[in-house]
Amino acid sequence: MAMLEVSNINVSYGNVQALWDVSIHVEEGKIVALLGANGAGKTTLLNTMTGMLKPTSGEVTFKGERIDNLPSDKIIEKGIAYLPEGGRLFPEMTIKENLEMGAYPSTLWKNRKPDLERIYGMFPILDERRSQLSRTMSGGERQMLAMGRALMSNPTMCFFDELSYGLSPKMAQEVFKIVKQLHSEGITVLLVEQNVYQTLEIADYAYVIENGRIVKEGEGHAMLEDDYIKQAYLGV
Repeated sequence: MAMLEVSNINVSYGNVQALWDVSIHVEEGKIVALLGANGAGKTTLLNTMTGMLKPTSGEVTFKGERIDNLPSDKIIEKGIAYLPEGGRLFPEMTIKENLEMGAYPSTLWKNRKPDLERIYGMFPILDERRSQLSRTMSGGERQMLAMGRALMSNPTMCFFDELSYGLSPKMAQEVFKIVKQLHSEGITVLLVEQNVYQTLEIADYAYVIENGRIVKEGEGHAMLEDDYIKQAYLGV
């Protein structure tokens, strides 16, 4: 069953078209990757799926309900968490305060204390440093905090945009392990990445977007053996 369905989406910035008849589907309980270079249209698609951009045509459905006509806060309340590139933390807030911002809808705020403890159990370093300002954290720690904040909304699906960007290889491996853990807990994941090899290693299915168009799709491990992917993205 498709949890998320994007059907023939077209998106423009003024007179400039950014997405052309883009269609993807994400089955419940799967990790699906969206791969592409900078400027390919990955973030534009994410912003459309989360209500920050409106398509000129096409539609987005989540659990069978059309959501492309909803504001972003209502989409989040449906059970989607979005971690944008760079995390966009509040630098002068503590770790605890940043996490609590992930529970800002009134339906989530009343349960924030047990949710905080759940996140601290997943990321022990956040528990140890809960009173530390987020601006004083390392890049990897900030990414963990951003992931924790996204998970405070108790999502059934997560959108992760460039999760490994700017991280050391060791820390990138750690965040991919966390994605696999979320997957094992039943959370559906859409992973938007330039780290092609590590992403395809864990993805059930993948799409490649170039110049605003989906140009290739297939099962994750099979894509690792695809000649086009090897030449264009893996340098083989």
